[in-house]
Amino acid sequence: MQTLSSSTQNCDLVVIGASAGGVEALQKLVALLPADLPAALFVVIHIPTEPPSQLGHILDRAGPLTAKTAEDDEPIRLGHIYVAPPDYHLLVKPGRVCLHRGPRENRHRPAIDPLFRSAAIAYQSRVIGVVLTGYLDDGTSGLLAVKRCGGTAIVQDPADALHPDMPKNALAAVEVDYQLPLSRLGKTLTELVHKPAQPISEIPSDIITEARIAEHTMSDIASENRLGHLVPYSCPECNGPLWQIDTDKVRRYRCHMGHGFTAKALAASQDAALEQALWEAMRTLEERAMLCHAMARDEENRGRPSASKTYRQQAEESSSHAEVIRELLLQDKPLNL
Repeated sequence: MQTLSSSTQNCDLVVIGASAGGVEALQKLVALLPADLPAALFVVIHIPTEPPSQLGHILDRAGPLTAKTAEDDEPIRLGHIYVAPPDYHLLVKPGRVCLHRGPRENRHRPAIDPLFRSAAIAYQSRVIGVVLTGYLDDGTSGLLAVKRCGGTAIVQDPADALHPDMPKNALAAVEVDYQLPLSRLGKTLTELVHKPAQPISEIPSDIITEARIAEHTMSDIASENRLGHLVPYSCPECNGPLWQIDTDKVRRYRCHMGHGFTAKALAASQDAALEQALWEAMRTLEERAMLCHAMARDEENRGRPSASKTYRQQAEESSSHAEVIRELLLQDKPLNL
């Protein structure tokens, strides 16, 4: 089987990102691709961290191309689909696959943006980036990196996506080359991979810097300062300071440890942290109410009614506060605090 060569100059590297609804979408897509497709495909879908993943087997059965879970440092072969394994970022290096257990991006590992960014650096205008169905906006910044390095950007038509958030957010930030339903995407990819890529003169330095931070080959405050400016928010993953990245159209944040977020992913992380804090607060208040009731009984048995009354009042206050939090947590709509 032919490997991805540095001598060919066709658009022969396809990177695909998906989230919710992505398994079904990918099955439909790979079924439309020919067995002799002269390209390598890399796939990231947001999956649970617990191995194993069956996505490689699912896609292998769904279409004529060979699909497999990616292995670190294996050669990139044409006609193959490489699927990110659980809890590892899937990256592209010249001629080889790279698995990296680096910091989470947009709350995920594997995440889409690191794959797209690494492919754009390694193969520039030979890259075709594809964003499919999913929630929030992982993939948007990566697709923009593909475009800035001369590659081709494709987004699933939001009307055709089971969950349109990811396609809509990509369309809002990136001047895409194609907006297509899945039924037309296979034919378009087949046509594009036979076309010659247009060379570019230089890879934007900020994309290289951010890739190095994400891969932990470079991580220091000076690097973050080159990309953006310090903001008064903390990283939901490590509680470190965050820098707002000002180098592209997507508002994003990255901490000194390498965790990365779009604004929407950061807000979602803060929502999750807030909910966890509220559950803990409710539990603590309920435990305090029980303790104060027990202390009230002890004081009453000792013949100290005034102290017993004080503890009962404190128990009632704690129970009342816990009930307010419970009602907030159990409401039908999401928290909007």
